[in-house]
Amino acid sequence: MMDVTARPDPFLNITQSANGRSWYRKEADARLVQTLVQQMDMHPILAEVLAARGVTLDNAGPYLRPSLKDNLVDPSTLADMNKAADRIADAIEAGETIGIFGDYDVDGTTSTAILSRYFTALGAPHHVHLPDRLSEGYGPNIEAFEGLVERSASLILTADCGATAYDVLGAAADRGWPVIVLDHHLMELPAPPAHAIVNPNRPDDLSGLHNLSAGGVVFMTLVAVNRTLRQRGYFTARTEPNLLAWLDLVALSLVCDVMPLKGLTRVMVRQGLNLLKDFDGAEGAGNLGIRALAVEAGAKGKAQASHFGFQVGPRINAAGRIGHAKIAFDLLTTDDPARAQALATRLQALNGTRQGVEKEVLDDATQQGLQKGGREQSAPLIVAAPGWHPGVIGIVAGRLKEKFDRPTIVISFEGDEGKGSGRSLPGVDLGDAIGKAAAAGVIQGGGGHPMAAGLSLHRDQLEGFEAFLIETLGDTVQTARDNQALWLDGLVSLGSITRSFCEALGGAGPFGNGNPEPRFVVDAVRLTYTKVLSDKHISVTLQDKMGRTARAICFGCIGDGLGDMLLAAQDGRALHLAGRIKPDDWRGGDAGQFQIEDAAWAS
Repeated sequence: MMDVTARPDPFLNITQSANGRSWYRKEADARLVQTLVQQMDMHPILAEVLAARGVTLDNAGPYLRPSLKDNLVDPSTLADMNKAADRIADAIEAGETIGIFGDYDVDGTTSTAILSRYFTALGAPHHVHLPDRLSEGYGPNIEAFEGLVERSASLILTADCGATAYDVLGAAADRGWPVIVLDHHLMELPAPPAHAIVNPNRPDDLSGLHNLSAGGVVFMTLVAVNRTLRQRGYFTARTEPNLLAWLDLVALSLVCDVMPLKGLTRVMVRQGLNLLKDFDGAEGAGNLGIRALAVEAGAKGKAQASHFGFQVGPRINAAGRIGHAKIAFDLLTTDDPARAQALATRLQALNGTRQGVEKEVLDDATQQGLQKGGREQSAPLIVAAPGWHPGVIGIVAGRLKEKFDRPTIVISFEGDEGKGSGRSLPGVDLGDAIGKAAAAGVIQGGGGHPMAAGLSLHRDQLEGFEAFLIETLGDTVQTARDNQALWLDGLVSLGSITRSFCEALGGAGPFGNGNPEPRFVVDAVRLTYTKVLSDKHISVTLQDKMGRTARAICFGCIGDGLGDMLLAAQDGRALHLAGRIKPDDWRGGDAGQFQIEDAAWAS
């Protein structure tokens, strides 16, 4: 994290915006920007964005047109990969039945779908078990393994889980059941007893592929399996599966598990989105299920990572949260357009139910957060209650984290047993802290990623757990908050708020964690029209000093400092606005709109 003292002067002298942040402009070498524009016929703003992100003249071409061939590393660099690939290849050649135990979130469902599609393409017998969130919880369980073995599985693969399942994998080993773990969650050594554990985040893995989701790990594993089978001559009389055809599933897992889009992961997402092309009609390329669900959710235009994060992903997650993950798995593995549409419609309905349940929990949890000091406190926030639906507590934790600017854990109790889900701030490793709490016996179990984690605990452990987190993370949280700032890619005029401008910036994408979408400032604008939408959002018309106008919207800002400032600006005072430029699909053509993310009074 950047040291505050090393920062440049605040951009436009903004040190306290509506969201309480300082603004800084990303620095780009002016000479490099000019060279990129002249030698590559590049839009000046795109050149500035790329230069500020470390792109040079030498690597600008590959960066703008990345290929998987140039970025794919040897899968054997992953620990245990050769051992895993050999055993899976043995099973395929021998006609063994393979059992797959997945997880109920997007990453787990897509990982399982990729494996299933691969085995189906080879005619390899296999069975899938996706756990029920409420009755089984997260991670492998011996009963599910028994069910797979009863269905003749002689090899079990776990997808997006298993890296910390010591007891279950130990029981499986005692019974002679070989298990291969394909996971990416944080883990410790010694590893659980398994035939192989492929996990870029195991301490002894030297691959450097820490940014892979479980879907990415599965893809790399199948690259290794394909290679092994090819070397053995297995494809002499058989068609080799085209792994690239499933990169849209890999991309979906990467985006929805919020993995950093850098290097290989950025390329995987870029290629996966290229498979889908656009969402302007139900017919088209790519995974039928993804396309049907995106269209059902109202996605339009060229396929973007944001479609995965805000439209497709939440609806797939709704299956595991409110219904059962098998609905989403069936959607992602069907090649029947009518079935894909029916399943997409079902997931859309489940998502509506999820939203209602989420609102009830969020309202209650918000009141607890306010009683515990809201944004005025810097310590991790823990809220808990009996009866909160376990399927939505992770979403609610994310909402509270944004509202209160604190790492947040939401715990639902059933009797004296609680299940919790947490979301963190950049620079605060919540998964590590929860893992340490579990290792120390402060809670029953838990772990995860730096930004997201889960846990289980007994009611009488709650107070001690809260004290443990405050002691472990208190100073880190305060430092992270002190270092928060809004980093901006430049200043633009209202005339730049167009669809064509967005398309010009697209070469820097796909955008997401690790490669944020460019954010700009429109300075000293006035609001000539203001309307509150659905009691949550604010729609405005902007006008600059030259009389040019543009449309803008601020989502979910009613009731917070940003919304209050926009409403106050109806008196004609000028504002500096920070945000992103998006196509205006409602108006069509070259129309764009400015999505407001922060504001400050113009002096």
